[in-house]
Amino acid sequence: MRTYDFAPLWRSTIGFDRLFDLLDETQRATEDNYPPYNIERLGEDRYQISLALAGFNPDEIAITAEQNVLTVEGRKADKEQHEYLYQGISARPFKRQFNLADYVQVKGASFDNGLLRVELFREIPEAMKPRRIPIGDGVAPEKIEQKRAA
Repeated sequence: MRTYDFAPLWRSTIGFDRLFDLLDETQRATEDNYPPYNIERLGEDRYQISLALAGFNPDEIAITAEQNVLTVEGRKADKEQHEYLYQGISARPFKRQFNLADYVQVKGASFDNGLLRVELFREIPEAMKPRRIPIGDGVAPEKIEQKRAA
């Protein structure tokens, strides 16, 4: 796998710290593929993450949204000792993190038939949405104020 040196970009850019941190973190990530998951786009500003959590109960799963990171953790409560001849359903503890874009919020979560679904939506504040700027008639703003005062 290739590794990239982002040092030249750090020297010539301002305000892209989070982007470079995400890229750097992605390069260093050596996480396993447990639990398997899907990320779906349901609409222009709607998303859904589905995690396959066979063998877990809803009370053994914790979902935390903090800043721009969604964390899903699971820990199986060992109440009984079983003697397995073969154990194909994994019940090991896990911690899966998802980096969220700005203004992406967690709408809700549901657990059905071993599938955890986390619904996300992007809600851009009114102040950040594009707005139309009126074009004046070429009169300087100071002259307009002077005309109104007279």
